[in-house]
Amino acid sequence: MLSEVLGGVALAAAGTLAYGARARSATLFGPSVWRGPKTRRAIAITFDDGPSESTSELLSLLADYGARCTFFQCGHHVRRLPLVSRRCIKEGHEIGNHSDTHHAYYLRSPQFIYDQISRAQASIIEVTGVAPTLLRATYGVRWPGLAAAQERLGLLGVMWTTIARDWKLPAAEIVSYVEPRTQPGAILCFHDGRELLHRPDITPTLDALRLLLPKWVEAGYEMVTVSDLIGKA
Repeated sequence: MLSEVLGGVALAAAGTLAYGARARSATLFGPSVWRGPKTRRAIAITFDDGPSESTSELLSLLADYGARCTFFQCGHHVRRLPLVSRRCIKEGHEIGNHSDTHHAYYLRSPQFIYDQISRAQASIIEVTGVAPTLLRATYGVRWPGLAAAQERLGLLGVMWTTIARDWKLPAAEIVSYVEPRTQPGAILCFHDGRELLHRPDITPTLDALRLLLPKWVEAGYEMVTVSDLIGKA
């Protein structure tokens, strides 16, 4: 009987851990948002893993449609491509923290998590002069110790309503997956980098957005930063 009770407790604990780590609406390991209000016809387009050598092309595309977006950038890439990060800010976009070297947080110590986030925070501030207020956990996985790091650095976690899967799908499939899931208040997650790769091929992302952006404009969506969407700006 005792073993059954202990087994049940262990299963419950594992379930709680899994929910806190992966569920988009979970706040167990730190304050977090995954969508904005449905009452406003607006969406937040976000990009992870950059900046990359292709981010400049993406910025030009976004400018054509008046889209203001949130870029969750890695400190490693910010140091490599400082002019690109500065251009993001100059053109009215928002930069969030996406760790320093894109290591996963799970099974890591609180100190490791803090070091990853604080190094990225320092690099973004040094390069752009702007302190991020938003954080996206690598791979979207939160872990114990993250809440303390967020509190120390003044960061709100951001998950997503829909993730585009653009690192593995061709453009047409990205469009067919994202378009029907776009709704007022949605936070959409794309990628302008590919983890720590230098010169990654993000052609599917760019081609998909060339199709999606005019559709969203025609549908009457404002394309705004996450902070604007959630009223934090």
